[in-house]
Amino acid sequence: MLQLTQELGSGEMLVQEVPSPQLPKGFILVKNHFSVVSVGTEGATVRTARKSLLSKAKERPQQVKQVIETLKSQGPLNTFRAVTKKLDAYSPLGYSCSGEVVGIGAEVREIAVGDKVACAGVSYANHAELVCVPQNLCVKLDDRSDLKAASYNTMGSIAMQGVRQADLRIGESCLVIGLGLLGQLTGLILKASGINVYGTDINSQAIDLAVENGAIDSGYSSSDENIHNHILKKTGNYGVDCVIIAAATKSLQPINLAGAVVRQKGRVVVLGDVPTGFQRDPFWYKKELELRMACSYGPGRYDYSYEEKGIDYPYAYVRWTEKRNMESFQELILKDSINLDYLTTHVFDFENAAQAYELISTNSEFCVGIVLKYEQTKSHNTSSIRIKESNGSGKINLSFIGGGNYAQGQLLPNLPDQKEITRIGVLAGSGTTSKKVAKKFGFEFCTDHEGHIFNETTNTIIIATRHDSHFSYVKKALENNINVFVEKPLCLIEEELNELFDLYQNSKSDLMVGFNRRFSPLSEKLKSHIPVGPKTILYRINAGPSPINTWMNDSEMGGGRIVGEICHFIDWIIFAADSTPKRVSANRLSSEEGDDSVIISLQFTDGTVGSILYTAAGSKALSKEYIEVHGMQKSGIIEDFKSIKLYDNGSEKSSKLWNQDKGQSIMLTSFFENLLCGKGNTIDVNELFLTTRLTFLVLKSLRNNGGYLEV
Repeated sequence: MLQLTQELGSGEMLVQEVPSPQLPKGFILVKNHFSVVSVGTEGATVRTARKSLLSKAKERPQQVKQVIETLKSQGPLNTFRAVTKKLDAYSPLGYSCSGEVVGIGAEVREIAVGDKVACAGVSYANHAELVCVPQNLCVKLDDRSDLKAASYNTMGSIAMQGVRQADLRIGESCLVIGLGLLGQLTGLILKASGINVYGTDINSQAIDLAVENGAIDSGYSSSDENIHNHILKKTGNYGVDCVIIAAATKSLQPINLAGAVVRQKGRVVVLGDVPTGFQRDPFWYKKELELRMACSYGPGRYDYSYEEKGIDYPYAYVRWTEKRNMESFQELILKDSINLDYLTTHVFDFENAAQAYELISTNSEFCVGIVLKYEQTKSHNTSSIRIKESNGSGKINLSFIGGGNYAQGQLLPNLPDQKEITRIGVLAGSGTTSKKVAKKFGFEFCTDHEGHIFNETTNTIIIATRHDSHFSYVKKALENNINVFVEKPLCLIEEELNELFDLYQNSKSDLMVGFNRRFSPLSEKLKSHIPVGPKTILYRINAGPSPINTWMNDSEMGGGRIVGEICHFIDWIIFAADSTPKRVSANRLSSEEGDDSVIISLQFTDGTVGSILYTAAGSKALSKEYIEVHGMQKSGIIEDFKSIKLYDNGSEKSSKLWNQDKGQSIMLTSFFENLLCGKGNTIDVNELFLTTRLTFLVLKSLRNNGGYLEV
């Protein structure tokens, strides 16, 4: 399929062929008919991408701060990889579209193949021939709906939420500041609600357009010093009941103008991107004004459970969610309560989409709504896109599934570059990621179908996807006798673990889980320093709090922090102990119910005891990972896998690394060397299964108030 992309680093924009997006549970695959270019939001994104790195840095100080923090904690190499990954990515554009459903994922309700729909969402409703959208960001349309008008779905729902925050009654009045696309839509919805609407903008053409098409009753230039007097005259010297700011500016003029023209005890709603450092006097304090923010499309926005998992809010308690705002907007269009025809000032065929952005960037013509139109005769089947010609099969024919931050930051850059290893295919969640990974890291093709990956050519696969997909991919690899490296965890539930163990027994595959920390050079140095025998081991992780609404914390998708992350530290203690664990217990911080702060105790058959202190309550000034090992009158300390101290007979030896090294490179090198030499599994497969089983026992111990469980 074709998709419009832009590289953040170079600013290069092109419509290019990429694999179709994957269709996960709860998502809908849509063939686009129309999509709308946001002149304001997308225009700013494009202009930023075309600036120099220094200019980009000046505009995004928060991201610069994050880069500096990464540099301090992880070193220049890892920081460089993280920054270049961001700058080199094919960034999709667009977030509002309409079309026809061509595929539905499991558990999708109310929508079927063939339905007309309107879609919303950054990274979902892109400018592309096919888009994959979660069901709560997709609304079913009436068969009579005009898909061109319906493609304004996102902007319409944003305007709708601003109007709802204004909470106006029939006959009341409102001033809309900023008459771009968002302001025009806001005015249309207000007028349809029986509100007296006034508008202001810096552009006289925008004002004239709004007045001529009934979006506002009267309009004023923002440079008119008499706006205040005009508004007072229109409202019997009271001022408007509400002001909705739909402008985008760094100036304080809109917020201060709002305070001046709104009536006593009135409301100001911030819908656009403006600063809110208003003057307390003479208006805000004396009038007791109320300032409200409008959160994008409405309740549900930025809520992972609502948007990605499709869990709706109760109708009786949250009357207007973002999806219900979209439905309401589409109903206004269908009933001709609002007419959007005049908003479309330009239409481009999708293949010429770059011209639309050139128009925005140069400001060569007045524009409000820019619509991209898609060819409908083209069919879309599963496909592979060849990046380079095949150089023949090597001893290892490697394919890669996934392409997220960790994959591109730590796994792919550390793949050995050897003639015996042929890089075959890439499959990622989005087509843009698949193609970028394949092109950047030298794979022969990218694809949108796993059947092209699990083929006769591939004999080794690396899996770096979301945790809930690990089991099915590993299972398929073992069933096809394909060597498999899977990023942790191996699976999410005990039944899956048992099934994989049985499959492995009858498979010819080598199996590896990405427990990289044991391969760090500092880990090896510490282990060799302390003789074999009973040890005491402390592994402290200052993890910091994890946002509740992330897939990592979802038990079905990420497994939570114990299964999804603490498995790393259990594996390291097993490695350092060099013995077999026999008992495990776990306790959590009494004031918490989640997995953010726990202490795990492990007892081994040789007498070794290990403790994992995993906390979200620590200071950010403290290092993230700290390890102590003691045995036979020797001790060792590792801090953040950047420094090590070794103690023996009163002496101390210390060393530091220039870059943090958690062992990813050595881990991957060892995995492939063992495959080439036929040495078998890089980590004893029994330890791989044991580590995963221990995470399930930890969860069970937490449910049993910390009791010890036999392994």
